[in-house]
Amino acid sequence: MTAWLARALDFRRGEAPLASLASLFHFCVLAGYGFLKPVRDAMGVSRGMDELRWLFVATSIASLAFVLAFGGVVSRTNRRRFIPIAYLFVIACLLAFAGLLVVDAQAGGGLIGSDSETAVARGVGYAFYVWLSVINLFITSVLWAFMVDLFGVEQGKRLFAFIGVGGTLGALFGSTVTGAVSRWTESAYLPVGLMLTGAVLFGAAIAVMLWLDRVARRSEAAKLSISSAASAARQVSAAADERIGGSFLEGLTAVVRSPYLLGIGGHIVLMAVSNTLIYFSGAHIVLANAVTFNERVRDFAQFDFLAQGATLFTQLFITSRLIRRLGVGWTLAILPIVTLSGFAALAIWPVFGVMAVFQALQRATRYAVARPSRETLFSVVPPSEKYKAKPVIDVFLYRGGDLTGTGLEALLTRHALGLAGLAAATLPMTLAWTALSLAMGRAQARRAIPGPGQHSPPGRAN
Repeated sequence: MTAWLARALDFRRGEAPLASLASLFHFCVLAGYGFLKPVRDAMGVSRGMDELRWLFVATSIASLAFVLAFGGVVSRTNRRRFIPIAYLFVIACLLAFAGLLVVDAQAGGGLIGSDSETAVARGVGYAFYVWLSVINLFITSVLWAFMVDLFGVEQGKRLFAFIGVGGTLGALFGSTVTGAVSRWTESAYLPVGLMLTGAVLFGAAIAVMLWLDRVARRSEAAKLSISSAASAARQVSAAADERIGGSFLEGLTAVVRSPYLLGIGGHIVLMAVSNTLIYFSGAHIVLANAVTFNERVRDFAQFDFLAQGATLFTQLFITSRLIRRLGVGWTLAILPIVTLSGFAALAIWPVFGVMAVFQALQRATRYAVARPSRETLFSVVPPSEKYKAKPVIDVFLYRGGDLTGTGLEALLTRHALGLAGLAAATLPMTLAWTALSLAMGRAQARRAIPGPGQHSPPGRAN
């Protein structure tokens, strides 16, 4: 049975424990986020679309400050220390937000977004929205940087889809429970309970990450792209104990100086613009259909549930085959095509059902197809750039794309162009996005070919 499962999942000798723990790590992280995301989204739309646009601007500014601070922490510590520290910071913030809401509720505060909302609850809502919008990209960026540190290029093409399944199951679990609980209660304590549950799951993620790191240090299957399995295990162990080094600005300068990293950043920006336009379209529809805060939590949780279900199906039956057969570039190009098709459908039928299906298909493509391919691009980048430049790309540039998308949506709304205008606006963007995807696939393939006398992919960013 073990041999059959290994063949079915395309595992090689010694990879099953590593891949299983990596998948469990991903489960804990995205399950924790799954309990928090509907709360954030409901807080964002509770005071109208104008407030939501300003929250996007605040998020972009906060992202730059956070990325620079994170670069300073990375330069002074090692992988086994800064990843747990990062998730402990998330837990501490969640406990603080939950504590403020408990104090407010005991003082007579009402539901967030209602007529009885207090200044404390409003402030917590604003701060939580901005905080989680920055943190959510950071926590997944760190996770995937850890994965490409443990697995080589060839392993990533085979194993990242399986690891992604763990994350999808976690997000599906979080959105399912959140949606169910929001139907049962109208209590002001609902966001508190969801925040505390998320904190527990991030604590579990720390434990699993440390377990995975210990297993990887002893395993001969870690980083098989290095010349031999034995030396791979030694190098993974040594890398975990070494400081990353460098200055806190190194990640930002690495992105500016490297055409390869700039290409990845451009791909992220175009994706973020499209995601923002989709998000605002969904927010308009939720505001039109839901009245109370808990109803909005329920609707956003339903969006997440459908999206994660579609993602799980894609990961199980499609992802690994696509990457192997189409290559990284063409696999990345699927997402802009799906995005353009979805906006065209939404322009014709602007209703909740079509929005839910569009979000499900787009997010399934983004997480199950484009994400593993995009993370493979970082497998040919050295650790000092990967851990510093990756958050700059995944957090700051992504939020810069959010800001661009927010401005575009506001412009289209001001001129009453509606969803048809959104569909037309995405056409040139998706064409450029597709071309860039194909170019990045070719660039990654060139970097993955060892030079004379090399046994591993070249690490220098050109």
